[in-house]
Amino acid sequence: MDWFLSLSPEDQEFIKQFLLASGSLKQLAKIYDVSYPTVRTRVDRLIEKIKILSQIGTNSFESKVMQMVVDEKLPLSSAKEILKSYQEEKNE
Repeated sequence: MDWFLSLSPEDQEFIKQFLLASGSLKQLAKIYDVSYPTVRTRVDRLIEKIKILSQIGTNSFESKVMQMVVDEKLPLSSAKEILKSYQEEKNE
């Protein structure tokens, strides 16, 4: 469960609230006092983070780059270029 520990404390708390709300996005929207679409977007982002962390591993360079994409700190196109260059250097 390394992926869980790699999430921010806010994301961990969100997952906790999600479970306590029995998975009800409508209930989460009430808890966080936001709209349903806002909660849906956050859940979608968390799903992507978990997929990335589960596939690549929590301590890898690739994981950190993809985490930046999920967190909207880096455009996907830039991440692809960075990872391509990284792979090329590793293979040399």
